[in-house]
Amino acid sequence: MEEYQISQGKRLRCGYTTGSCATAASKAAAMMLLTGKRVDFVQIDTPKGIILNLEPEDAVITEMSVTCAIRKDSGDDPDDTNGILIYATVEKTAEKGINLLGGIGIGYVTKPGLACNVDGPAINPTPRKMILYELEKVMKSAGYEQGLKVTISAPEGVEIAKKTFNPRLGILGGISILGTSGIVEPMSEKALIETMYVEIDTQAASGNKNLLVFFGNYGEDFTRDVLGLNIDDAVTCSNFVGELLDYAVYKGFETLLLIGHSGKLVKLGQGVMNTHSKYADCRTELMALLALLTGAKVEVGKEIIDCPTTDEVVKILQREGIFEEVISGVTERIDFYMQHRVHGKIKTAALMFSNVYGILGKTAAADELIKLHLKDKQEG
Repeated sequence: MEEYQISQGKRLRCGYTTGSCATAASKAAAMMLLTGKRVDFVQIDTPKGIILNLEPEDAVITEMSVTCAIRKDSGDDPDDTNGILIYATVEKTAEKGINLLGGIGIGYVTKPGLACNVDGPAINPTPRKMILYELEKVMKSAGYEQGLKVTISAPEGVEIAKKTFNPRLGILGGISILGTSGIVEPMSEKALIETMYVEIDTQAASGNKNLLVFFGNYGEDFTRDVLGLNIDDAVTCSNFVGELLDYAVYKGFETLLLIGHSGKLVKLGQGVMNTHSKYADCRTELMALLALLTGAKVEVGKEIIDCPTTDEVVKILQREGIFEEVISGVTERIDFYMQHRVHGKIKTAALMFSNVYGILGKTAAADELIKLHLKDKQEG
């Protein structure tokens, strides 16, 4: 892949996701199956808008099925899946439609609350849409009106998954097929922090004293579409809450409102200031502890700890009638640790949301700071 980003004066090559690999392998196998001709390169569209031309490997062709693989390329941002082969086996079926399955090395989902169905393969929504889109094009072009069974596999995924959080999330037996853009964009932590600093510098230079911040795309969408706030001057902090708070104080801001998904924001309630999962994952432990302190049974606490997502925790808290009390405890602790980090030099607040349940909780000053940004929108 010959797409690049410039980061800190370095030219870094982009890569492509496991989702793009699975899509390209599926398309190449389907083309060979339905046309009877070997495919040397296959082209797919990505949500990022970049067209990929990828080379199938290890093709096995029979009359009723074709298997081939695409080698994962993470560019200059290598991860544990870099260089592995993602396979697709495509078979003809009498029943119409496309049946997408997971084979060896692809995890299967055992707990509710994830983006994939329980007992189904860990193939996330965007890669699933990409695969179906490309296969439907191939079927139409070939004039094929029957069905296809597509099995995605990654033999090396069995061992790689042991290094990830997948088992804890309830994804067993392999890796997940991931990617929201189809493209891996290489950026070091240092580069991400520097980018955040530049955004904050821009706001400070414009005279803005009230900083609006979210972690990433989920927060941006929720802030704009649900809360109706003006996000034109907002800053993205990624996982770097500690650096965000430190720099906001340094630049002389008066207020800072952080809006985040519960999966990240809950971690602040334990004083965790880098919310990447490789550093800490204390989401369910904190909520289980607070549930027990409200009088919940030990069995309920154990059930909460075993939840793969905070949305599943919320479901249990509501069932037990302790949601408000537990979330209040979480937001109080978030408030404490944010103020502890800034030493009281800036007014801070946080709003925690869920894509399923909407607003979950707010710290003490959240409503006051939200009004500042509503006012900005109306005056603008």
